[in-house]
Amino acid sequence: MGEKRMPVLFVGHGTPMNAIEDNQYSQTWDRLGRELPKPEAVVCISAHWETVGTEVTGMEKPKTIHDFDGFPRALFEKEYPAPGDPSLAINICSTARPVTIRPNLTWGLDHGAWSVLCRMYPQADVPVLQISLDRTRDGLFHYNLGRSLRFLRETGVLVIGSGNIVHNLMLMSWGGYPYEWAEEIDRQVRDYIVQGNHDPLIRYEKLGPGVKYAINSGEHYLPLLYVLAMQREDEPVEFFNESIVAGSVSMRGVIIGRE
Repeated sequence: MGEKRMPVLFVGHGTPMNAIEDNQYSQTWDRLGRELPKPEAVVCISAHWETVGTEVTGMEKPKTIHDFDGFPRALFEKEYPAPGDPSLAINICSTARPVTIRPNLTWGLDHGAWSVLCRMYPQADVPVLQISLDRTRDGLFHYNLGRSLRFLRETGVLVIGSGNIVHNLMLMSWGGYPYEWAEEIDRQVRDYIVQGNHDPLIRYEKLGPGVKYAINSGEHYLPLLYVLAMQREDEPVEFFNESIVAGSVSMRGVIIGRE
C-alpha cells in the first residue's frame, strides 16, 4: 500500500446518464481521475446502498448494478468490471471501531459508485469496495464512522462519498431556475465546510426551514459526512461542479486534502 496520505472526495453524482454522456460533470470526473494520485483502491459510500447495520462488499468481482428505470438501453448495457479487494474488506471490518461492519458478498457496485468511477478510472483497473449506509442511524453516527475509517487515507485508499448535498426528485423543474431553498442550503453547507464547522452539518435537520425540501431524505446527503469526518486539521478544501440542476439537485463536489 502507498505511504502518502490520499485526499478524500465527495461527488455530487446526479443522473446515471453522466456515465455515458460527455458533459461538464463527466469531464470534471475524468480530469480528477488524471490529476489525483492513483489509488491502491477506492472505497465508496454511495447514497444508493442502504442497509440495517453497516456492510462492506467483500467479493473479488463485484457486479455492476443497474439500479434505475426508464433510461436508454445503452446505460443498462454499461458494465464496470472493476475488481474487488477481499483483504481490504477484512481490514475494514477488523479495524473500524466501535461499529461492527459485516462483509457482504451479494451487492456489487451501484450507480452511485460506477457512474462516477467509470469516468475517473475508465480502465476499471482500480479495486473498488462499497460501504453501506445504515438507514436506522443519525448524522452523528455516520460522521463518527467516517472518523473510524480515516486510517484508509494512510494506506493509499481513495475514499469517495457519492450523493448530492441538495436532492429532491419530487420537485425537479426541468429548464427552470434553482429553487431559493436549494441555493440557500447548498450555500450554507458550502460556508460551513469552508469554516471547518462540522457540527451544524452533522445536525443538518436544523439548518433552516428549507432543509425539509433540500434534504427531504438523508441518504444522498449522508455520504458527505463521511468525507468531512476524514478531514485532518488545516487541510485544504476545494469545490468543483458548483451548480444546481433541475431546480433541486446540487452537483457540488468537495475535495479535501489535495496537495
